[in-house]
Amino acid sequence: MNQNIDLSAYKNKLSKKNQIARFIWSIVWTFLARPLPRSLGNGWKLFLLRLFGAKIHRKAVVYANARIYMPWNLKMDEYSCIGPEVDCYNVDKINIGAHTIVSQKTYLCTASHDINKSNYPLTTSPIIIEDQVWIAADAFIGPGVTIGQGAVVGARTSVFKDVEPWTVVGGNPAKFIKKRVING
Repeated sequence: MNQNIDLSAYKNKLSKKNQIARFIWSIVWTFLARPLPRSLGNGWKLFLLRLFGAKIHRKAVVYANARIYMPWNLKMDEYSCIGPEVDCYNVDKINIGAHTIVSQKTYLCTASHDINKSNYPLTTSPIIIEDQVWIAADAFIGPGVTIGQGAVVGARTSVFKDVEPWTVVGGNPAKFIKKRVING
């Protein structure tokens, strides 16, 4: 069952203007944000993100070594945090709610490819992370996923479907572990 796939029909869904903006953005972030020490420059980093269209509350935190693919597709509410080495592949919108932590090395992925077409066209779908969520280290959040309010996504979890509010999930693929209860 050897099928030859003709990729010559593939057309990049992202415009030249978008590609140029991403190139300029990557240079700006690499030279004007990444060199800053962790404890300094959060206001400056937020300024740079806003300059490129991000909607970020002044009390949000973005680590300098996080990778934001398209800042104009990022929204962060107050006291939300994108931690060290988070890869925010936001070809589509990513909304991060208030008092929410996206821990180190997490991959937020809003894009994939249609495997049912021979030229694998790009598909995108937004990610919504509601208030009071904790996404633990090295998790993967896939396109179109909503993480409900107060949910916890365990370390190294792969999330391909919505997570109910106030639940704890873990594993690959993510499975319900327990309801989250706040004590104090």
